[in-house]
Amino acid sequence: MKYLLAIGTLLTLLSASAQNPYIPKTLDMRERAEVIDRWLEERVETVLPDLMRRTGIDMWIIIAREYNEDPVIKTMLPATWQSARRTTILVIYDPGNNQPLETMAMARYGVGKTFKKVWDKETQPDQWKALAELIQQKNPKKIGINKSTTFALADGISATHYDMLVNALPTSFQKRVTSAENLAIGWLETRTPSEMMVYQNIVRMAHQIIAEGFSEKVIQPGITTTDDVVWWFRDRIRELGFTAWFHPSVSIQRKDPESFEHLRAFSDRPEDQVIIPGDLLHVDFGITYLRLNTDTQQHAYVLKPGEKEAPSYLNEAFAKGNELQDVFTNNFQTGLSGNDILLKSLKEAKAQGLKPTIYTHPIGYHGHAAGPTIGLWDQQGGVPGAGDYPLYPNTAYSIELNNAVYIDEWDKEIRIMLEEDAFFDGESVSYIDGRQTKLMLIPRPLNPNE
Repeated sequence: MKYLLAIGTLLTLLSASAQNPYIPKTLDMRERAEVIDRWLEERVETVLPDLMRRTGIDMWIIIAREYNEDPVIKTMLPATWQSARRTTILVIYDPGNNQPLETMAMARYGVGKTFKKVWDKETQPDQWKALAELIQQKNPKKIGINKSTTFALADGISATHYDMLVNALPTSFQKRVTSAENLAIGWLETRTPSEMMVYQNIVRMAHQIIAEGFSEKVIQPGITTTDDVVWWFRDRIRELGFTAWFHPSVSIQRKDPESFEHLRAFSDRPEDQVIIPGDLLHVDFGITYLRLNTDTQQHAYVLKPGEKEAPSYLNEAFAKGNELQDVFTNNFQTGLSGNDILLKSLKEAKAQGLKPTIYTHPIGYHGHAAGPTIGLWDQQGGVPGAGDYPLYPNTAYSIELNNAVYIDEWDKEIRIMLEEDAFFDGESVSYIDGRQTKLMLIPRPLNPNE
């Protein structure tokens, strides 16, 4: 109940963003720290025990050196810690019989309120010997470490620390050391009710910034360039108190002889084109706030003189993109792998006359986050390893894909490239803050009823 009351207060503060769609309300740094630490405490109490029992690991050891942080440990540090300190070792032990987890810091300092300091350097000067003694005392059956050939986010232990840990342990305990890959992924990918209540506001903030950037407030056709808009996004993100986890991109499709194949869309796009009437604009954009990330791709159309709406052929092409989203998200099912969902969705979409490419990824603590990879733009037959990981409930995804449509009026094929953040509750997918269903217009009509 204390968490719900606190989140209610937070939502009241954030709801002020609805008063002006271009100026989201954000928390100050102290308020953010309080929320982050509260969420961490809640996650350790409510999420971690089930994950440790699901994966059969009764001791999880996470080790990092200052400025060489394990991706997992960064999600477990208190909000006021910008990095690990010296060598920071977190030990999480499940004593069994539904007893609470023991969360310890084998470090010179306690790590926030959650991880209590258990190393007395004056008594045992050698940190690794102290760790080995603690492990032998607790006598775990499986000692999980963050080592993985498949997932970078679950591969955070350095070669040096791995060697030091193993060398400190007796032979019988060395044999108990195992990969905590599934535990690490489960920790990173699982979203709590408290997080999801606020995630909607975070995605709404991203949507509002895109709407502001794709408007006459920012774009003057014939003068403004795509790079102008990109840097406006970067400045606006910072001005509003967020950070960007990747550099945004703005691209153009128009009636010209140039194609818009995948390579150009992802790595070879012109960086500085002047925006003119008749352009179909695309943005790829993400922010980080309260340790959560967004990732969004949307489209806008620049009206020609006399036009009050986008051409019907572009609206119809956009609707096909929404149709592909529906085909895809309807195939989310607990236990299916990313590759299962990808291949089933591509088959169904093609049967409906669509020309799909699907490259969806989890979203959360990281932009390209932990969980199943559901296609890559250049791997539409499946992704070995990361695509074989199954879908679990209470996980979030950037529904990223495109549908190609041939436009007779332009005498070429275009791509409707969409990306919207969504949540899978174990039964169905819902968009965290809705999705774009109509092209934005530049400039906005002054009287929508005309």
